Amino acid sequence: MFKTIREEINTIFEKDPAAKSVAEVITCYPGFHAIMLHRFAHFLYKKRVPLIPRIISQLSRGVTGIEIHPGAKIGRRFFIDHGMGVVIGETSEIGDDVLLYQGATLGGTGKEKGKRHPTLGNHVVVGAGAKVLGAITVGENVKIGAGSVVVRDIPANTTVVGIPGRVVISHGKRLTPEEELEHGHLPDPEAQAIKCLGDKIRELEQKIEELTKQQNAPSLRLVEEAIEDEIGACELETRD
Repeated sequence: MFKTIREEINTIFEKDPAAKSVAEVITCYPGFHAIMLHRFAHFLYKKRVPLIPRIISQLSRGVTGIEIHPGAKIGRRFFIDHGMGVVIGETSEIGDDVLLYQGATLGGTGKEKGKRHPTLGNHVVVGAGAKVLGAITVGENVKIGAGSVVVRDIPANTTVVGIPGRVVISHGKRLTPEEELEHGHLPDPEAQAIKCLGDKIRELEQKIEELTKQQNAPSLRLVEEAIEDEIGACELETRD
């Protein structure tokens, strides 16, 4: 037990530059309180102790603002930064060295029985306000951007942003600790798509201007076809 507590404290010092002392972590970090209470509630839950695990879970929710169902399976060195509004469902499974920011949700999508919450691999980062929903699997070393909504399986070593979540970075190396903390500075696929359309429109304007200056300008239909071809190419690039 003391080894687990020490490990959780060390994890907070590694991932939160605001942590100043052990006393501060023990007394002022709701994420630390929530995970310690959860580990006790989960132990009783596995022993099939009735009601008490849920009572502990609800007391923890009232004190910390973090709701973790006692049935959730959570690995080692788990850290919830700030934590207010975090929800972790009953059949959630979380690997080692996972980091969740405030407002993150590991939730279900229906009233079905059995496995209905996400499974997170090792070294996953879930940004502030992100929602990971359903019995999906998020691979190792995945980074989910703030405010994203993930409803499909995510392969390992990728970065996901948007609603619904889309993979925007895929690589074979682990993110550095510095990159893990920069969950708000991620590529924006919507902005990239708009930029692509803007570039294409400028290109089309230049082509139309050139065509109108030619002595034997093509018909308006040919110009329209050229525009449609360029827009189609842009849509393909955006989809890719």
